[in-house]
Amino acid sequence: MRKTFILITIISNLFYSAAYPKNNLYEKIDLFGEVLENIKKDYVDDVDHAEMMDSAINGVLQSLDPYSAYMSPELFKEMQTDTRGEFGGLGIEIGMEAGVVKVISPIDDTPAAKAGIKAGDYIVKIGKEQVQGKSLLEAVKLMRGPVGTSIDLTVRRKNVKKPLEFKILREIIEVKSVSSKIIGQEKNLGYIRLKSFNENSDKQFLKSIKEFEKKYKLKGYVLDLRNNPGGLLTQAINITDFFLEDGEIVSTKGRKVSETRKFFARKGDEVKGKPIIVLINNGSASASEIFAGALKDHKRAIILGENSYGKGSVQSIIPLKNGGGIRLTISKYYLPSGKSISEVGVAPDIFVEENSEDFQINSEKDNQLNYAIKLFNS
Repeated sequence: MRKTFILITIISNLFYSAAYPKNNLYEKIDLFGEVLENIKKDYVDDVDHAEMMDSAINGVLQSLDPYSAYMSPELFKEMQTDTRGEFGGLGIEIGMEAGVVKVISPIDDTPAAKAGIKAGDYIVKIGKEQVQGKSLLEAVKLMRGPVGTSIDLTVRRKNVKKPLEFKILREIIEVKSVSSKIIGQEKNLGYIRLKSFNENSDKQFLKSIKEFEKKYKLKGYVLDLRNNPGGLLTQAINITDFFLEDGEIVSTKGRKVSETRKFFARKGDEVKGKPIIVLINNGSASASEIFAGALKDHKRAIILGENSYGKGSVQSIIPLKNGGGIRLTISKYYLPSGKSISEVGVAPDIFVEENSEDFQINSEKDNQLNYAIKLFNS
């Protein structure tokens, strides 16, 4: 009955409001109890009631959005444990869509990216396990494992009829978030690739800019956020601020006053008004969308590539009395224009789609980057 109590508590906390009369809520809880009794008495097979309740709790949370989820005590403890040196990953950011795990983006130079996993792929099998019906965190758990071991992933890809199979070797994922170089026929463009927004991204990013500004007479910058799954909100704000003199960068809105805030740029453009092109694709999410959306709204940059992912929400991890926890969406991001990023993403000013199966970011076959370079020369 402990699991039932937890589920009822979650339901009450999530749905009890003036918009949902108290009597109606209790009627639904009574109905839920009636369903459980019928399952217990009449279902054809024996049922693991604890496992069933976990699924029910998770169903409540996942009915809210793709990012809210329940963690059992075992899973919650595992997620909190520092497993550095013991467990490896694949290097993909994932979310849920219609009960299936969807790849938000593969991270550059990780096993998943090298194997050919792409943003927008749907993972339907992990090893021999069907993904349908599992929670996001259960899928993450299945993909984790000792460094040096392999995992088989079966994916469905848009416009590809047959499922694709990949064998991927787990590695410890260490992401250097910023890389930079001089590009263009005349070597007069600064190219900065931002792979994630982690704790030191702003310092690495600013270091690249200052070196470019000191050593070269640049015509402009290409800032590459393709397959960047996001990261820390503070980093998105800091890096966006490098290119704006003033104005709003982003706002967050939640039910609590503490989750409703606005963030503004401070005076000072680190590249002194030079033209900027920002590259995005379907794997650009969350903090990447804040950055691209703010520069677009302020008309500070041309956004080129494909529509971004559309993850415009903030999640918080909330411990539960049973030792488990929930991941719950507590606020949403809004661009300076007032538009929400959620589910719609940021649309590019210039739409340029990847043009080949062997497309590779920052290579000779990178038609999006080549298009950006041509714009500066036109």
